[in-house]
Amino acid sequence: MNDHSYMELALSLAKSVSGQTSPNPPVGSVAVKEGRIIGMGAHLRAGEPHAEVHAMNMAGDSAHGSTVYVTLEPCSHYGKTPPCADLLINKGVKRVVVATTDEDSRVSGKGIEKLRSAGIEVDVGILKEEAEQIYKPFFHYIKYKTPYVTIKSAITMDGKTATVTKHSQWVTGEESRRDVHEYRHKHDAILVGVGTVIADNPSLTTRLPNGGKNPVRIVLDTNLRTPLESNVITDGKVDTWIIIGNKVEKKKMNQYLQYKNVDIIQLNQEDIKIPQLLKALGERGIMKLFVEGGAEVNGSFLKSNAFQQLITYIAPKLVGGRDAPTSFGGPGFITMDESLNMSIKSVDRIGEDVRVVAERRNSEDYKGE
Repeated sequence: MNDHSYMELALSLAKSVSGQTSPNPPVGSVAVKEGRIIGMGAHLRAGEPHAEVHAMNMAGDSAHGSTVYVTLEPCSHYGKTPPCADLLINKGVKRVVVATTDEDSRVSGKGIEKLRSAGIEVDVGILKEEAEQIYKPFFHYIKYKTPYVTIKSAITMDGKTATVTKHSQWVTGEESRRDVHEYRHKHDAILVGVGTVIADNPSLTTRLPNGGKNPVRIVLDTNLRTPLESNVITDGKVDTWIIIGNKVEKKKMNQYLQYKNVDIIQLNQEDIKIPQLLKALGERGIMKLFVEGGAEVNGSFLKSNAFQQLITYIAPKLVGGRDAPTSFGGPGFITMDESLNMSIKSVDRIGEDVRVVAERRNSEDYKGE
């Protein structure tokens, strides 16, 4: 095996814990000596030991003189855990291979500098592009202090999300619906509008064959119309945050707060503004947000220039109907010059459907406000 192979293993470890480390990044590490893997690990949860710690603990005394592969620059500051750069120095490792540097100002370049000052050989950039793809949500979060937003939609080949009578079960096949649950598992929160809750009474949980992590459920509900008997209120499976405007009275809010898993986030505006919403979610540690809203919710994110990724499942069906709903509503843009340009990252067959993953081509235009 060579540097690329060992880093591929470290990246696979990082990917395996995606969605469970927020607001920290998922990191993988592999320790190698004399052509043998002597330790490996991943950062499992915020506040717990980092990937390098697990790898060094597994390596034991053999860590001295080893090469350590890590997907993100080792930290150099004291947070909830001690600096990983200091650990690698104290363990006497000979070489450290880093996929990409950390954009967190507390770390950026400082961990690498500390290792080199201690006489450790450091190589940076092995599988850099693959690593940066993993860390896009984390880098966005630390730059803007708001979540990295992914919008999911399921459409027919003629672009409809339901028939003219609003019947939508099911647009896509079972395989695509299972794939959506994989995405839920990897996100911190899932967001819908109150209209979806009223119409469908969804659970908004992760249902995979081997279980999965349930994201926080977020409901946009300006006037607090979420039915008290709805699943997101009563099932107690995971926290539900209801976002409301400033006209809702305390007495009405208290009806919901009797449920231990329910929290009310009241914004200081009459209507919910997406930038203010994202700021509030960022302050609560939401790094990755999965939007499964209807056309109006999606349209509000589009109009606010406030999303980074779009996942579209296309089913081989045609329903027609000029009034049948599409995935994005709202006023939309007036000219093509205003449209948001997307870059298609992948196109995959999921059962009988097609999944298209696209990212904002000009995501640097987003200012987080």
